[in-house]
Amino acid sequence: MKNVTITLDKETAKWARVSAAEKNVSLSRFVGELLRERMRHSREYEEAMRSWLAEKPFPLTGPPERYPTREELYDRPMLRRR
Repeated sequence: MKNVTITLDKETAKWARVSAAEKNVSLSRFVGELLRERMRHSREYEEAMRSWLAEKPFPLTGPPERYPTREELYDRPMLRRR
């Protein structure tokens, strides 16, 4: 474990103290958990992005088709007014 000194404005410090008390943990542990969670999300995002970029693009084969018109897209019974 490393000790780190951080500086917070009054409002942030108050929020952090209250949030830590609600979870029944020390302020130090609360901030550590927040940072750990942020790091985990960042790693998951990076892994997902690498995985997505590694996939081959879907093949565009066959003759081109026209795009549907706005009327065709939105001509649904549930969208019609009664």
